Amino acid sequence: MQYMLLIYGAEAERPQMSPEQMGEMMSAYMAFTESIKSEGIFLAGDALKGIDTATTVRVREGAALHTDGPFAATKEQLGGYYLIDVPDLDKALEVAARLPGSWYGSVEVRPVMSPEDYGN
Repeated sequence: MQYMLLIYGAEAERPQMSPEQMGEMMSAYMAFTESIKSEGIFLAGDALKGIDTATTVRVREGAALHTDGPFAATKEQLGGYYLIDVPDLDKALEVAARLPGSWYGSVEVRPVMSPEDYGN
């Protein structure tokens, strides 16, 4: 079963990290990525650029409205994701707990809908 691991963190706190701390975090992410690749559960994953690069699109009455910034102003912002293929939610939660983003922010774990789900 496929799961999205959505990584949230307070983007405002990132500049407060020293170069050494940033290096340690990046090394931890690289090690995590290599571990899930070696386990054969990695499908995709990437970091996202900062919220200052985001544009939200809404269509109302046939007109597309573009707004600079993310969908919602919150304390934590979506910073990246992993798509994994594991047998069940318990395994997805175990993998999410190993993700460095869970150490300072949060990781939302959501199952990906399969074609069979659309009939329900």
